Amino acid sequence: MKKEFTANTVEEAKDLAAAEFGADKSKIKFTVLEEEKKGFLGFGKTDAKILAEYEPSKAETAAEYIKAILSCMDIEAGLEITENEEGAVIDITGDTTGAVIGRRGETLDAIQYLASMAANRSDKEYYRITLDSCGYREKRKAILEDLARKISKTVLRTGRTSTLEPMNPYERRIIHAAVSEIEGVTSKSIGEEPYRKVVISSVNGRPERRQGGGRKGGYDKSRRRREPQAHSMDLMKTSFEKDYKKPKPEDSMTDGELYGKIEL
Repeated sequence: MKKEFTANTVEEAKDLAAAEFGADKSKIKFTVLEEEKKGFLGFGKTDAKILAEYEPSKAETAAEYIKAILSCMDIEAGLEITENEEGAVIDITGDTTGAVIGRRGETLDAIQYLASMAANRSDKEYYRITLDSCGYREKRKAILEDLARKISKTVLRTGRTSTLEPMNPYERRIIHAAVSEIEGVTSKSIGEEPYRKVVISSVNGRPERRQGGGRKGGYDKSRRRREPQAHSMDLMKTSFEKDYKKPKPEDSMTDGELYGKIEL
């Protein structure tokens, strides 16, 4: 980004450039094209002219893009930028950030994706942009970790595989990380974006049914000859119960049967 600035003095021209670019003067490259001249008795006075060159950082580019989006949404909010080794975390602060977050963070994710594209369009080296608002990411992370533990507990008890609702890559990583800490269960992702989802399964499969014994439980061989009719009824009852209690195929179960919706 290059632009010429004219002012009474060189320093004043530099101040104009810094205000225009929204950056500190130390980050701007200046070339003095013309020095100011005071002249004599008001004659021959000329202004200073400089050429200012400024290349915003990727974090600054993302922030400017986010500001433009917020302006289009008529949302007044501030931005706090924290840079780290992988990229930058940009936190949107204000009283009207609910619209920025959206349903389950969908709007926040969309703005983050667009800001990342804007920041990385001029360089092959990827710079990660993470967008947050009022601590939403941490709150969502805690909810997903709790969900992973609850579903894993159910899978361990029943042995049935559980399929969660579609999630973005960031949320799936949270689920996978939480499941990896629980012994006896495993997880994987299936499907295509944007409907890719996590499946949590038991490592040992479904638990075996306990076989009853004696007169209270299963089949008593000593009663076979004396009570043939009763034995026949027991067989019929057992066969019926096995069919009746047989679990439905998991692919016919809806997500609502597996777990409740997550609402913030």
